[in-house]
Amino acid sequence: MGAHPVRRWLRSERPNVRADVVAGLPGAISNVPDGMAAAVLVGVNPIHGLYACFAGPIAGGLSSSTRLMVITTTTAAALAAGSALSGVDPANRPDALILLTLIAGVAMILAGIAKLGRYTRFVSHSVMIGFLTGISVNIFCGQISALTGAPASGGFPLAKAVDVITHPSRINIPSLLAGLAALGILAGLSRTRLAPVGALVALVVPTAVVIIAGADSVTRVEDVGEIPPGIPLPHVPDLSLLSFSLVTGALAVAAIVLVQGSGVAEAAPNRDGTVSNPNQDFIAQGVGNLAAGLFRGQPVGGSVGQTALNQAVGGRTRWAAICSGLWMLVILAAFSGVVGVVAMPTLAAVLIFAAVGSLRLGELKTIMRTGPTSQIAIVSTFLATLFLPIAAAVGLGVTLSLLLQLNQEAMDLKVVELKPAGDGRWIEHPAPKQLSSHQTIVLDVYGSLLYAGSRTLGARLPDPAGAEAPAVVLRLRGRTSVGATFVKVLADYAAALHAVGGRLYLSGVDHGLAELLRRTDRVDVSGPVTVVEASELVGESTEKALREAETWAVGHRTDTPDQ
Repeated sequence: MGAHPVRRWLRSERPNVRADVVAGLPGAISNVPDGMAAAVLVGVNPIHGLYACFAGPIAGGLSSSTRLMVITTTTAAALAAGSALSGVDPANRPDALILLTLIAGVAMILAGIAKLGRYTRFVSHSVMIGFLTGISVNIFCGQISALTGAPASGGFPLAKAVDVITHPSRINIPSLLAGLAALGILAGLSRTRLAPVGALVALVVPTAVVIIAGADSVTRVEDVGEIPPGIPLPHVPDLSLLSFSLVTGALAVAAIVLVQGSGVAEAAPNRDGTVSNPNQDFIAQGVGNLAAGLFRGQPVGGSVGQTALNQAVGGRTRWAAICSGLWMLVILAAFSGVVGVVAMPTLAAVLIFAAVGSLRLGELKTIMRTGPTSQIAIVSTFLATLFLPIAAAVGLGVTLSLLLQLNQEAMDLKVVELKPAGDGRWIEHPAPKQLSSHQTIVLDVYGSLLYAGSRTLGARLPDPAGAEAPAVVLRLRGRTSVGATFVKVLADYAAALHAVGGRLYLSGVDHGLAELLRRTDRVDVSGPVTVVEASELVGESTEKALREAETWAVGHRTDTPDQ
């Protein structure tokens, strides 16, 4: 019985053998320089990036709901991992990296199981662009030293770049020439049919020239660490390296990967029209990270560039991504020994070219023109990414997104007056600042009534002070849940009306909300507050509340002696 679901899955996910196998090869070839460069960002042997580039696409590709998504190394995840491991001894960094990758994978799987995919939309676009722009600038500045062969010191990438620029005598000319040659090749091939293999050519050609010229002063990959031959075997990390900073770093990596992955799903919709499930993609990226960590790789996630390449070269099903991982295994088995001779300035050139290419100048201009809220968001996140550890920048970005959301909801709240126009229709007018004596008024509210929104409501309701016996009908249709802040604001306004002999009517109230108000001790629904529950007919409860309020007002005027 257990085999039936597997057979059904295989039948539904039948590969287009010719298209997918062929599409996987360009992906694997382009992953060679990308994976090595990503490992450089982490500060480990480039082979760890190549290991991730075979494990991630295979394991993640088997379970993703976005079928063309390629789960592999990304620069943002690599930079976050490098930031988390910056305080780890270089000798222990590979094992710490594996542990971080596994923790990030577990966090992603748990996020998918908990169905947190819907919360990615709460990350402000301005915050995300500010973060990604900061990542690009960090990569650019951080690779200046490797590109020029000059030693650099500084607490963050920008400081290191300034240190190199202000000490030009340290620059190693052969390294600089090799790096500039790689940049020239990348730029020259970027608009041609050879663009998918441009990064590989940029590694091979300058490296060959360096070897032929005997430029021994140019740093090679093998100088960073020994390159193990062949295919990696599963490896269990040293659990004694577990630390609080490692865990927070892994969570930062998970957050970055998940938000980026949701963007990949939007850019690569399924060909058969089925909608991607963000929670399933969370789990797929988590599985990819568990596989990458098990085989000594670094963090992986949905890659925008690799997924776009997968589409461009004709990938048809999830098997195109899986085949790219299988082709990477072939490359590792046949050519892992060659990796060690690659010139490090060429890897720096690949990273710099990718960083410049990922800058979204058009979106930056648009965001800067949309107002102070967006400007504050993008500038704050950008500066945090430049000068703070990535985990702190991610935390700040998430917090800032939530604060902007709450602030926007509070600022957008609007109170209007409704006047009956007959036949169940209403005319909308600006709400008055003050209530008038013996006046009956109907108010409606636009915007969120949670947290700050409730306080904004309290500030924008017409003031009863100075009026005599006013009646207010507050329309609450569609408000299915409220918080304690709203209840307090409602109680305070009802008390203010009661103090001048007035009364509050709540119309269109959901039954559950009505029960909540009746249970609370703050709102006296048997005294100065009348609750009229919503009916299926829109506007019926408001008309009923208005009639009751007018009847009460007439009786109150009759009972009140002339002054």
